[in-house]
Amino acid sequence: MNNNIRILWADDEIDLLKSQIFFLNDKGYEVDEVSNGLDAIEKCAEVSYDVVFLDENMPGLSGLETLSRIKEKHPGLPVVMITKSEEENLMEDAIGQQISDYLIKPVKPHQILLTLKKIIDNTRLVREKTTSAYQQEFQSIFMAFQNELDHEEWAGIYKKILHWELSLERSKTSDMKEVLLMQKQEANREFSKFVMRNYLDWVNDRKDAPVMSHNILKEKLFPLVNKSLPTVFLLIDNLRYDQWRVIMPFLNELFKLREESSMYAILPTSTQYSRNAMFAGMMPLDIEKNFPKYWLNDEEKGGKNMHEEDLLKEQIARMRLDIKMSYQKIVNNQSGNALVDNIHNIFNYDLNVIVYNFVDMLSHARTEMEVLRELARDEAAYRSITRSWFEHSPLLKALKRISDKPFNLVVATDHGTVRVNNPVKVVGDKNTTTNLRYKTGKNLNYNPREVFEVKNPHDARLPRQHVSSRYIFATEDKYFVYPNNYNYFVNYYKDTFQHGGLSLEEVIVPFAVYGPK
Repeated sequence: MNNNIRILWADDEIDLLKSQIFFLNDKGYEVDEVSNGLDAIEKCAEVSYDVVFLDENMPGLSGLETLSRIKEKHPGLPVVMITKSEEENLMEDAIGQQISDYLIKPVKPHQILLTLKKIIDNTRLVREKTTSAYQQEFQSIFMAFQNELDHEEWAGIYKKILHWELSLERSKTSDMKEVLLMQKQEANREFSKFVMRNYLDWVNDRKDAPVMSHNILKEKLFPLVNKSLPTVFLLIDNLRYDQWRVIMPFLNELFKLREESSMYAILPTSTQYSRNAMFAGMMPLDIEKNFPKYWLNDEEKGGKNMHEEDLLKEQIARMRLDIKMSYQKIVNNQSGNALVDNIHNIFNYDLNVIVYNFVDMLSHARTEMEVLRELARDEAAYRSITRSWFEHSPLLKALKRISDKPFNLVVATDHGTVRVNNPVKVVGDKNTTTNLRYKTGKNLNYNPREVFEVKNPHDARLPRQHVSSRYIFATEDKYFVYPNNYNYFVNYYKDTFQHGGLSLEEVIVPFAVYGPK
């Protein structure tokens, strides 16, 4: 197991360490010995080592100076500092120069072995442990599908699958990737059936329902708003739960996490429907009836999300809330920089709504631009781009500026996205919607076994453009394609991230509450 693992040990009393070196030799490690820092630097230039043991207190070039010189030329080389002293400033200097570990003299063989296992065998051990743990969990997740789960249990299943997806990714465990993918596909099949059985009852208040787009602000946000502590409601559009999990650590460094839960986005899982429902506090059919000047149907021209602030004000007034509110929509880098410059204005309001439109633009740009398709070729790469964006975004910069001040931060989204792979043929007239994950129109032709169909839109609390209009939703990882130029569009949209339909990734989305540390 330890063949070809080569160690450099630098100590001015190297002759006194023969027993430790013989021990390592017996374990299969190859050890080179030097007695000073200069020789250690030269050896590192000549030989490719896997780890260096470095005495802190050597005559001539000190251990810290040697460490600095080695790291300058070999920044990725693991170095273990060995010292007689436990002085705090010494350890801070060594850790600041990125030592991998440190040991206190006299060093015992089992300490050395544990350190080597942490450094050299860490990746292998983590991979093996993660694989073993997921194999044990696999059966319990599979058995859960056989039961009649409720909406909370389905959210728990989804989060559990995501936990293992991220864990396997971090541990670089490729041999279980296909197994997890199959399990996620099976979960999506069963989840789609579950939603199809219950959705119409949920939106018509005939059955216990999850917190959904149209009641999330009433149930979860407004109770937090008070006069003594400003609240920021940050809506990052089109944010999948796995994307949330990779940006979450940045916020955890700045604020104290008080709640991490989820909500169910309404259908269609698109900005026009789910986000308007959030801000209006009502389903799309009710928005159309009560505020016709703020609602445009799919086939009508014009922006479909131009009145979010108006709808939010109407909801606040309807609930008779005494709230002083601000609203900002960030759609480009210029408005992002303006947010940074003016972020302290939040303390003038009880509720500050910030809609950040980046992730949605990323998903659509990825469909159109070949370079982004390559950069975000799968879910792992898509998460990586999201993480990189957030880390360097004006949004995080703005939050850092006020992180030392007391306020509540609520983070949510309107819906997620799913990577589509399986085309489904649909025929419609010229007024049929172009969305790949849902269609609405009056002359739709499709296989009803391949979609979630709502023949009467009012049953799903959706507007009906014509007497014979209906909605169909793609489930799992399907996407709708017209028969004309079928092969071209199948290949063009395959493996792109889309939304509007019914899947775990689109429907179950994050909701988090932070407070000051």
